[in-house]
Amino acid sequence: MLEIRPTCEHCNKDLPSDSKEAMICTFECTFCVTCVEELLLGVCPNCGGDFQPRPIRPSHLLDKYPVSQTVVHKPVNLDVHIKNISSND
Repeated sequence: MLEIRPTCEHCNKDLPSDSKEAMICTFECTFCVTCVEELLLGVCPNCGGDFQPRPIRPSHLLDKYPVSQTVVHKPVNLDVHIKNISSND
């Protein structure tokens, strides 16, 4: 089951469980759509994979299956990230 992390790992923007702005990679790294599209260029800085919109957990299941409260805030070194993307082309 997905953790549904509460914030963007890069900018720490709140991403509530019903946010349509949350994006995840296959390892559940969580970023906001703005960071993914404008800064990360669609590439996960942690695993190198792509992103998909994070599914929204139905509200009637939130009590039984609560979302994560753990904030993972580790801003990306964008210079290194862009260099890594360029070297993989």
